[in-house]
Amino acid sequence: AQGEMWGKAVRSGCMFYRYTHDPELKKILQATVADLLTTRQANGSISASDISKQPDSRGGDLWERTYVLLGLERYYTLVDKDPKVLQAMIDEADCTIAQIGLPPKVSILDQGWSPNHIESSTILDPIMRLYMLTGYKRYLDFARYIVKEGGAKGYNIIQQAHENVLPYKMGGPYPKAYEMMSFFEGLVMYYRATGDSYIKQAILNLYQNIKNNEITIIGNGGGDQPYHPQIMGEAWDNTAFEQTNPDIKRMMETCAGVTWLKLCSQILRLTGDPSTVDMIEKYVYNGLIGAMKPDGEGFSYVNLLNGVKTNPHGWGGMCNGVYCTCCNLNGPMGLAYIPFVEIMKSNTGPVINLYNAATANVKTPKGNNVTLNIITKYPLSDSVFIKVTTKMPEKFSIKLRIPSWSKETNLTINGKKLETIPGTYKKIDRLWSAEDKIELILDMRCRLINAPHGSNRAGDNFQALILGPIVLARDENIDPYYNLPVAIISKDGYLNVIPEKPFSPGTWMQFRVPTQDGFIHMVDYASVNNWNGKHICTWLPKAN
Repeated sequence: AQGEMWGKAVRSGCMFYRYTHDPELKKILQATVADLLTTRQANGSISASDISKQPDSRGGDLWERTYVLLGLERYYTLVDKDPKVLQAMIDEADCTIAQIGLPPKVSILDQGWSPNHIESSTILDPIMRLYMLTGYKRYLDFARYIVKEGGAKGYNIIQQAHENVLPYKMGGPYPKAYEMMSFFEGLVMYYRATGDSYIKQAILNLYQNIKNNEITIIGNGGGDQPYHPQIMGEAWDNTAFEQTNPDIKRMMETCAGVTWLKLCSQILRLTGDPSTVDMIEKYVYNGLIGAMKPDGEGFSYVNLLNGVKTNPHGWGGMCNGVYCTCCNLNGPMGLAYIPFVEIMKSNTGPVINLYNAATANVKTPKGNNVTLNIITKYPLSDSVFIKVTTKMPEKFSIKLRIPSWSKETNLTINGKKLETIPGTYKKIDRLWSAEDKIELILDMRCRLINAPHGSNRAGDNFQALILGPIVLARDENIDPYYNLPVAIISKDGYLNVIPEKPFSPGTWMQFRVPTQDGFIHMVDYASVNNWNGKHICTWLPKAN
């Protein structure tokens, strides 16, 4: 199934090109797409399997075609609307429809390498994208077939989601996090085309159940213990509650985290629910960047909270000395998504979701230009300044996300204070004019949280520190006592941490943290470099 790798690399490259318009990147993308098109077989397929073996179940043929189609669709949509590329997508899809379906065709549920073949049904996403590009009814008909089959052999995971079955119990013996969310991304596209309310409710139920039961403090989920050790940390595991379980050896696959980010962005566009951005922010600042090599030359496969944080070993192989794994190629997709989530638009005006320093040129509902200049060092700082520049006064709204963790937020417009509610959007509807200024001061007090209680009582007696969206950790690189029990000094769930100059040059944030035995040093989770075999301690054992 390593035919997936090309599509993953290309679709993230296309997303980066959409943002940067880098001419060198465009040439690279044009060359690799042209090269791929030379591999088309006589039946129109682009497949790692010979026609005589198609559809190749154990070879992961449909999974590979999914990523061929996703890579080509992103290229056609974002880089170059080359008709040859669109035709290649049509031929690939038509070949698939000719082979997969009701008897005498091969059932989609009989295709794939996993116990429930869930990965094959993820082709729903690119099929729906192709339907939206072409309007060809045969693609919507094929999508209906996939949906009716339920997504997994022996288990209708759409029905299970609709009935609020917990994610780690969905799909029987193989509740694979990455593939399950990929399938539901396709369901979002299907809902957009059909308006099927049953499908929408299943999607929203899954989102809530992942958010509440699977996502850890760094924004990713899935693990190997105690429920699905055979899936090597890549299955849902009731991880929100099991995250301190000391038996866990592999957890939080990077592919799962990136796909969670993407699914959250789909739910955001579907519903406007600001909790989706809380989830995205948590993952970006902690799990995503924390999985990346310090030099940016790759991503970890699975990631730990306590232990050796990063682990590059997993599905894939070596290519010219580089780990060519699904996670190494999916990690960049997470980074490429960030600019397109930060500032979005609604029917009433721009929506500011994330608070990275940025300049954005957006359109008002009347089609006029407005510039948003975000000036900040957030999350190093609690202050965000936003300059709103219009050519002429115009009434529209700007929505600001107030993070759920910011319990005491100070928001002013040209010095006038406005009330806010944590975990909501603040809609500012007014007549905007040149050089209006928004100032947002977020509640960056450090919070002390207790471990959730999962199945193993050995995981109960831990605490963690979170500063705004940033999870803190002890780092063996600077602290030989990194995993010893401590008694943190706090009041009402908050504590005063003191910023200090980092000991390691690659560290972004470092703090002195008060304990009953003096100060310890903690850094942001993302900065901890465990590619050298050193250890991290995110969940701190409590001193008795």
